[in-house]
Amino acid sequence: MKHMRHIVTKAVVAKGKKRTESCEVLRPPNTPSSILGCWVINHTCSSKKHGRYVEVTGKFDINVWYAHHDHSKTSVFTETINYKDRIKLHYRDKDSTGEEVHVRVLQQPNCTEAIIISEGTQFQVTVEREILVEVVGETTICIQVHEAEFEEEWAYGEESSSSSSSSSAGSTGSSKEAEDSSSL
Repeated sequence: MKHMRHIVTKAVVAKGKKRTESCEVLRPPNTPSSILGCWVINHTCSSKKHGRYVEVTGKFDINVWYAHHDHSKTSVFTETINYKDRIKLHYRDKDSTGEEVHVRVLQQPNCTEAIIISEGTQFQVTVEREILVEVVGETTICIQVHEAEFEEEWAYGEESSSSSSSSSAGSTGSSKEAEDSSSL
């Protein structure tokens, strides 16, 4: 006898992904002669669900190593950048409860370009990042339940084996045994 059973479980009910590229303008204390290096570190973020969107709030530090005073000195200028990304959710299951948001950073904030702008007094740093959010919630799944004695139907392919090699070996062994016993 078959019947249906509803099971309440936790599952990913919605996802969203966003790739962001931003240009950050930094104002160092010294007029730069050239940029020697740029890197992004210390990224942290948190999230909050708002209807069909997740707002990811985060921050990271941009470090620019640069030469100044006509290439006679070097310094590292650091600035913390705050951001908010609004990520649209795509639902698979609209009827869920107890939702929690999980954030996965697919691409940590990374400097793709750093240039000197504004008559040589500022840096313009291009930073890219990519974030995936997943909403996990309680949802109901439906399964078909069978009695304990139920045998699942399988489509077995016809299988044949050639027993000529094993039977001939068996008959050879039998005739050899017959020869051995007759010589006694």
